[in-house]
Amino acid sequence: MSDEPTMDGDDPSSSRSSRSPARSWRRRRPGFTLGDLEVKAGRSAIGEVPIPRLVTGTPVSLPLRVVHGRHDGPTMLVSSAIHGDELGGVEIVRRVTESLVPADLHGTVILVPIVNVHGFLTGDRYLPDRRDLNRSFPGSATGSLASRIAHVFMDQLVTRCDVGIDLHTGSDHRTNLPQIRAELDDPTTHDLATAFGAPVLLQAKLRDGSLRAAGLAAGVTMLLYEGGEALRFDEPAITAGVDGIRRVAHHLDMTPDAEPPPLPRDDQGRPRTPILSRRSAWVRARRSGVTSMAADLGDRVDKGDLLAVVHDSLGHRLSRARAPFDGVVIGRRQHPLVHQGDAVVHVAQIEPPTSHAEPDAEPDAAHDAESDDRPDGRADHPDDRSVAPDPASTNDPTSPTDPSPTQIQDPR
Repeated sequence: MSDEPTMDGDDPSSSRSSRSPARSWRRRRPGFTLGDLEVKAGRSAIGEVPIPRLVTGTPVSLPLRVVHGRHDGPTMLVSSAIHGDELGGVEIVRRVTESLVPADLHGTVILVPIVNVHGFLTGDRYLPDRRDLNRSFPGSATGSLASRIAHVFMDQLVTRCDVGIDLHTGSDHRTNLPQIRAELDDPTTHDLATAFGAPVLLQAKLRDGSLRAAGLAAGVTMLLYEGGEALRFDEPAITAGVDGIRRVAHHLDMTPDAEPPPLPRDDQGRPRTPILSRRSAWVRARRSGVTSMAADLGDRVDKGDLLAVVHDSLGHRLSRARAPFDGVVIGRRQHPLVHQGDAVVHVAQIEPPTSHAEPDAEPDAAHDAESDDRPDGRADHPDDRSVAPDPASTNDPTSPTDPSPTQIQDPR
């Protein structure tokens, strides 16, 4: 198929008024080229971007699909599995791909279901060199394995885009309520985050080396989606992710002819307003033992509400964890066994719709440790720190066997 101008008619010199729409000039949109892959307007194609080989010498590539719309419009990147054990985004990408019609699309969508191929092959969050790929951007052509992969991804994909949506799940037996992490003080980003329709929007400070930080530095509007848990397909989180991406595409006028998924409704049948948060905290186990959870994802909690109880194997209560402030549960541990200091429940403080965060609320602190700095105190995340427990979180201040939980702020 030629990319030259085409005409449905024989006489290009005839007046516009004498021609029917079918006989007018139509200039075909240029194709999209990515390495050796060439995609014509109104088409979809599968390709790959080579990255460093396995130790066996086996070639490795980032799999991708380019959906190049017939009509002009923005370019959007959807990526997942930057942590190799976070599988939910792979299914989200598959379903989003099925929903796109190249002939009707305005713009281009680049879909990369697996960014950390090495970790994906082994079900590991990290790369073989134990580096976190989401701490390695924008990368270097001569750096570590993680840095080289990050460089290729940035150079060949991210910089080609106007909007990026990075998909994540919880890790290490933790699950997350569907939520968007973004620079919400930027009006364009705030509009896209709101259009996504996730239950919670978190103002998230940028972390050095993250894809989101590198994308923003390159002029790309970035959203980070969290939902579900690692090594599992969580259907509500997958559905929320698919619907959110489709809403963003519609908001960008990329799919003007398609009806966007309806926004979630409240009990009165009204569109649910996303919860805005600028601060969050993981509540940690103060004693090792077996956890009984008292709060679930999406639960509204008041300061001091019971979140979890830790017992020993004989049923003796060792400690209770309580909410550090009024908020909503956006993450929780799935594994019932905990060691002292393990993250148990993640609470996001709810910001009043018409007010701004107080100066002491650390407005840049809210983010999810699963995506950026895990709440497990790993040495590769030096900013993971504990803060003094809130007095209201103390279950029984007179009982030495029932201390208050330690809370960790989540600096991004």
